[in-house]
Amino acid sequence: MNTEKTDRAIFASGCFWGTEYFFQQEKGVLKTTVGYAGGHTDNPTYYDVCSGKTGHAEATEVIFDSEQTSYEQLTKLFFETHNPGQKNRQGPDIGTQYRSAIFYLNEEQKNIAEGLIQTLKDKGHAVATEVTKAVTFWKAEDKHQQYYTSGGGSPYCHRYTKKF
Repeated sequence: MNTEKTDRAIFASGCFWGTEYFFQQEKGVLKTTVGYAGGHTDNPTYYDVCSGKTGHAEATEVIFDSEQTSYEQLTKLFFETHNPGQKNRQGPDIGTQYRSAIFYLNEEQKNIAEGLIQTLKDKGHAVATEVTKAVTFWKAEDKHQQYYTSGGGSPYCHRYTKKF
């Protein structure tokens, strides 16, 4: 009998390959999907998003077992695996598609995200992360899914840094 209680979260922190990589390592994460969120173009392609004209960010959808991990824990991991103080970029990747953003699915997620941002600011960290209501998450092309775990390598613009 499957007693798993699943939940969903959407995060953007630069190149979606690196964002996905760190979430895949987290206990309780059942599935990750990379794609696009926060823009105004339906069914965007990678090249559309890279043009900077769609308004979308490269994002990662995380499906998790809320009995094993929490939205708060995943949001902390999000902040600890990229530089949330950089606006419209992450490392060498520059453009609005690489912005730091949390796309919340309900008021509880919004409150947790805003609370953690305040905690980071209180600790002296710069935070440019947008907190935006999720609308549609568009799945990226298959060649972008599980990029690092299927092809080797490791993230070039994401590093873990303890902040909480």
